[in-house]
Amino acid sequence: MASKEVSTGYIKKKVSEDKLMVQERPNLYDNVNKQFTKAADLMGLDANVRKILQTTSNEITIHFPVKMDDGQIEMFTGYRIQHNDVLGPYKGGLRYHPSVDIDEVKALATWMTWKGAIVDIPFGGAKGGIAFDPSKYTNNELERITRRFTFALGNNIGPEYDIPAPDINTNAQIMAWLLDTYLSTIPPHVRQSCTHVVTGKPIESGGSIGREKATGQGVVFTIEEWAKDNNFNLSDATYIVQGFGNVGSWVSRILNSHGSKLLAVEDVTGAILNYEGIDPDDLASYVNEHRGVKDYPKAKPINHETFFQTTADIFIPAAMENQITAETAPWLNVKLVAEGANGPTDIDGDKVLEERRIDLIPDILCNSGGVIVSYFEWLQNKRSEFWELEEVDTKLRKKIINAYAKVRKTANEYDIDWRTAAYIVALSRLEKVYKERGIFP
Repeated sequence: MASKEVSTGYIKKKVSEDKLMVQERPNLYDNVNKQFTKAADLMGLDANVRKILQTTSNEITIHFPVKMDDGQIEMFTGYRIQHNDVLGPYKGGLRYHPSVDIDEVKALATWMTWKGAIVDIPFGGAKGGIAFDPSKYTNNELERITRRFTFALGNNIGPEYDIPAPDINTNAQIMAWLLDTYLSTIPPHVRQSCTHVVTGKPIESGGSIGREKATGQGVVFTIEEWAKDNNFNLSDATYIVQGFGNVGSWVSRILNSHGSKLLAVEDVTGAILNYEGIDPDDLASYVNEHRGVKDYPKAKPINHETFFQTTADIFIPAAMENQITAETAPWLNVKLVAEGANGPTDIDGDKVLEERRIDLIPDILCNSGGVIVSYFEWLQNKRSEFWELEEVDTKLRKKIINAYAKVRKTANEYDIDWRTAAYIVALSRLEKVYKERGIFP
């Protein structure tokens, strides 16, 4: 039976020895609250609205048993945090990772609220996760873990209440198991009208075309806008990527179509470099087979520090949180950081980037393509429609560019950094809704 290591708020020793992540993780929820406070103070957010938004609505912790392939029982701990639903149903991904804990999930759920508000979609913020390493379990065990957690969540999720989606180490298959389990718990006559309980599903099970690449596509749309603003030619651009899962690989493939050159990649297995350029499609095939970039034969291995010091135009962090810090931010030799991951830059890292005049497209704007196309999938299911890729991409581009323009305008008006500007855009919309609707009773 595979052993389980429950997160206690620290990264595993094995990972820290590779220097890909520090052993002690800063509290992600503290970072979120500091970012929130900075923006709320600057804009003069209503004191009563502030009280509501700095508190989660519901925090669900579930301990549940699952039978392993060898017949032994193993206990797991899962979470579902629902931050705010004033704009619409709770919405957010489900991740499987050893570092998952309640503070991490609270932070991620809060960011989802801001994302929905920034891109003007009728969703609130939620997030979920299970604290375990899925690579140590068989496919059959993963299915049972997913189904048992879904069953335990019960009516804490629902197509008009809280809609999960893929996140780190989860995918369309996980969503299909979650969907099937949920539908099995509700009356037969309403099952066909509830397929929008999850998004990021396989196409055949009601998913949307374009959802798999949506987050990466959104990142590239924001990079394109930055390039226009700065008279920068993407066909001559070089870039480095941290994390080569769904987001990192799609960003790389789409940028490659612009003529941009991928120089270096880092993931949990190691880091690689090739100044002549790395073929993203070829690397994606290698990673799919070998579960990481380590020993990729068409690039040389490098260490963590060398990766961060690689001279390029653009850095796309698309892995875990708290990667750009007071230690690593001074190493960067780039013009732009486009945050494909959630929370890759901590408070101290932000200060260094600002001091060094490195532009930043913040996560709650940059990687919002995933939730935007999740909203499109949700709509298609509700309406019994199926949109072609061109329609999905066109609507996604319009949504994210409109949001980009709002953040740019706010940053210029307040003469502030883009992360704080993005927060102000989100908080302003939420404040307006609360003032219009009032508080019951």
